[in-house]
Amino acid sequence: MGEQEQVSAVMEDEKVIKEEEDLEVKDPEPVLDIIINNVVSSFSVACHLDLHHLALHGNNVELRKENGVLTMKLRKPPTTASIWSSGKITCTGSTSECQARLAGRRIARCVQKMGYNVKFRNFRIVNVLGTCSLPFAIKITPFSQKHRDAASYEPELHPGVTYRIEHPKATLKIFSTGSITVTAPSIANVQNAIEHIYPLVREFGKARSEEEMAEYRRNQARKQFPILNFEDVEEDLSSSEIEEYWEPM
Repeated sequence: MGEQEQVSAVMEDEKVIKEEEDLEVKDPEPVLDIIINNVVSSFSVACHLDLHHLALHGNNVELRKENGVLTMKLRKPPTTASIWSSGKITCTGSTSECQARLAGRRIARCVQKMGYNVKFRNFRIVNVLGTCSLPFAIKITPFSQKHRDAASYEPELHPGVTYRIEHPKATLKIFSTGSITVTAPSIANVQNAIEHIYPLVREFGKARSEEEMAEYRRNQARKQFPILNFEDVEEDLSSSEIEEYWEPM
């Protein structure tokens, strides 16, 4: 075999090897489960409320005179509402934006049944709290040193790194265990914040101990509360309840 034929054979072998490498399927990125723990919403009923009257005639209510606020609780969806005499109401405990709106309308309906001219006005999502557990631990000290412009770490005051994102607006608490807590004005911002921070913390990832991996697998195996969407809520209510709670005000 001549020298030219040998060179051609080597080039052909390299071409075949490159094609095989291109056909190899790379390991996909891990799927990150983002759990929405709390959605805080607010709205107004556009009328003055007598908190003492509501405390006497309402169900599952508690009047806090020192704070000038009445708390009302719902079982479904699980919600705690803080009601002020000005007509402003804030709700906590929901796990989705649709569920928060449903809870707000139910609270408004309960107030309306006690003789007030209620209107469901200015509903908005104030705050969303979400958590995400990464499949690896994080070296938070070098991470905070590299990202000094957005991260702050004071281990004497808090065990996690506080990382602030301007766009999308969100505040993250990053812990060495791989757990991340996100506070943002919407669920979409929570998801975008996790997508933004993942490649940054992946660079500082480290292997977990066997105990940490066992705890991580247990957490992943636990059943999470489902996030209800609008259709699920309607199917879960009887026709009379739908008419009662979704009647235009």
